[in-house]
Amino acid sequence: MTTFEITNLVKNFGKFTALDGVNMSAKPGEVHAFLGPNGSGKTTTIRCLLAILKATSGTVTLFGQDAWKNAVELHKKIAFVPGDVNLWPNLTGGEVIDLFLSMRRAGQTDKVRLERLKEQFELDPGKKCRTYSKGNRQKVALIAALASDAELFVLDEPTSGLDPLMEKVFQDRIGELKKEGRTVLLSSHIMSEVEKLADTVSIIREGKIVAGGSMSQIAEKAGGKTLEEFFLSEYEGGRGI
Repeated sequence: MTTFEITNLVKNFGKFTALDGVNMSAKPGEVHAFLGPNGSGKTTTIRCLLAILKATSGTVTLFGQDAWKNAVELHKKIAFVPGDVNLWPNLTGGEVIDLFLSMRRAGQTDKVRLERLKEQFELDPGKKCRTYSKGNRQKVALIAALASDAELFVLDEPTSGLDPLMEKVFQDRIGELKKEGRTVLLSSHIMSEVEKLADTVSIIREGKIVAGGSMSQIAEKAGGKTLEEFFLSEYEGGRGI
């Protein structure tokens, strides 16, 4: 069974079509990279997957269930890190992490993992969130997500603001999640990160999936190009550049 499956997804905002027949899926133990320039439809797709937005047409299923109709129950199985992390300014980082984990009913194993992640990400959890830099706000969201017992991790530009050492900590944890049979949907502009982590890829442009498949299939289509060169050719090719 697929962890999530998006089929012929269409989302209109008035007369504007933001998503035009998007198809995408991922299985347990798989990292699916979701690539596209700003304004291409990545965030809208993610919002439909998370039932923040209702699709105009098409289907979105999570763990075999309708994502919109069963959103409340399904969200207990999902950890989400948005591209722009905003936290409660008067709470400490540790309080925010504990709040997020309590919503997912984290067990003792997760608490052990939580302390390890705090140490690895070098976060001071006692500081108020209003004092955190962008990178530290990102760490709070990542720690809360990666310490959880979620089955699907939806990560939108998760390493934005992190230094290379912290990116390595993130990549190691994603490798652990794969071994545990969890699913990761990774939206990223860092092609080296995608090449290291992803099993499958979807590239979206102007609301349509223009390329997709396993990393080996993408490599074959690329014909010797790097992933970044292939991504740029798929994007620019549609604009006649």
